[in-house]
Amino acid sequence: MSGRQDIEDLIDLMARLPGLGPRSARRAVLHLIQKRGRLMQPLAHSMQMVADNARECVRCGNIGTGDLCDICADERRANGEICVVEDVSDLWAMERAGVFKGRYHVLGGTLSALDGIGPEDLRIPALVTRVGDEQVREVILALGATVDGQTTAHYIADELSGRCTVSSLAQGVPVGGELDYLDDGTITAALTARKSL
Repeated sequence: MSGRQDIEDLIDLMARLPGLGPRSARRAVLHLIQKRGRLMQPLAHSMQMVADNARECVRCGNIGTGDLCDICADERRANGEICVVEDVSDLWAMERAGVFKGRYHVLGGTLSALDGIGPEDLRIPALVTRVGDEQVREVILALGATVDGQTTAHYIADELSGRCTVSSLAQGVPVGGELDYLDDGTITAALTARKSL
């Protein structure tokens, strides 16, 4: 009976993942069990390695395996541009598009009076410090076109006023849109046509 319970526990855990409900999780677990040697065991090993080694970059907030992520450790990307994103999935979406060659800054959310999230709850003070320490010429605000995203963008623009150029993504990002759901072409167009705030 415990073997069946172990499987049910795995299904319950998988069902907690974004995009998977109970039925999808059940199908995924069944597939993993059927492909145990080729898929499940390597997956379990990779998951354990990530669980043991993944950490947040101390500079930008990206996920990597060292104190600095690969992007922050790459000196070629210290070009005076920082792209500010809400979360790591947005950073990865920007990297997938392959058009931005600077560094990033992950805020960890957006300002929200309703949820009681203020600037000190995000990585905004760290961004202001980075702008001075790294001789940043331009900060590109790649935040969602939501009310909270735009409120956050305006707050950051005010904080950085006079310190560097502040721009935001332009065409291609729909109102209410989030970067993680956009295709590479849309992200490319939005970054290319960014505008000053």
